Amino acid sequence: MGNITQIFSMLNDQLLKMNWLSDLIKLLVENVFGLSISDQIGGSLHFFIYDTIKIFILLSVLIFVISYIQSYFPPERTKKILGGIKGIKGNILGALLGTITPFCSCSSIPIFIGFTAAGLPLGITFSFLISSPMVDIASLLILMSFFGAKIAIAYVVFGLLLAVVGGTLIDKLGLEDQVQGYVRQIENTESVELEMTRQERISFAKEQVVDIIHRVWLYILIGVGIGAAIHNWIPQSVIETVIGNNNPFAVLLATAVGIPMYADIFGTIPIAEALIGKGVGIGTVLSFMMAVTVLSLPSLIMLSKVIKPKLLGIFVAIVSTGIILIGYLFNASQGFFV
Repeated sequence: MGNITQIFSMLNDQLLKMNWLSDLIKLLVENVFGLSISDQIGGSLHFFIYDTIKIFILLSVLIFVISYIQSYFPPERTKKILGGIKGIKGNILGALLGTITPFCSCSSIPIFIGFTAAGLPLGITFSFLISSPMVDIASLLILMSFFGAKIAIAYVVFGLLLAVVGGTLIDKLGLEDQVQGYVRQIENTESVELEMTRQERISFAKEQVVDIIHRVWLYILIGVGIGAAIHNWIPQSVIETVIGNNNPFAVLLATAVGIPMYADIFGTIPIAEALIGKGVGIGTVLSFMMAVTVLSLPSLIMLSKVIKPKLLGIFVAIVSTGIILIGYLFNASQGFFV
């Protein structure tokens, strides 16, 4: 058992955490640029280059694999599967479906419209809308590479739980009349499912990698840049005063700060890494990440064109309340994760 654990730890360090890449970038910074990574400039440069390359490598590989799997579940097949299931089972399936769709919140909304136009129960579509930008297989593995298995798995489990509960509550409230009329009137034509060849699945996966990287690269660079600044330039005392464990409103503040921002989970991870390195509570950091990915202001503006103000307000209230409760729960049990 000890040998198996050692092998797993080595694979985790080299494949997910990419310690070899960290060592390589250290040599680059110190020998080529003549900077020490213990200094602010050298440390920031090492953080920025290492995290950027690491995220893009992991993201490319994982999106390729996930997209290849996703090619077996075209929209029409997905609608048929979800259409036959109602109640809590449907919400769970809708949330799980979100885990194989690595989209940001704005990219999830067109799929949400398609599901709604197809007549799927509102609760299922909202479970999907919550889980899709927040939780997916790629984010699980990337979170593991930065924070370890406990935090990554807990984030995914609670993210799915929030999606299921949120979708269930919206379903129970009977708010079907709060969807904009034009959505229900969208023509829903049945298309013929064409079985893809292996080469077509590979081409589809490659196209997805290029498309998603094209859409998120800027936010990743911004996130890594902010993370590098927090990690090396902002004093720990300042961070602890504003959103440290001694501030009882830290989770509320982190959630409020996250909502106006727009990024996917991959852009928030470097910021989260830097905040945890500064001693910020895990729950506070996860609340920030969830708020950015699910309740970003641009996605809420887009969603307001699809659903009426009452349903939009209920959606924001349910999700933000869930995010805040998860944050305080994680902070209270932080000893288990560290």
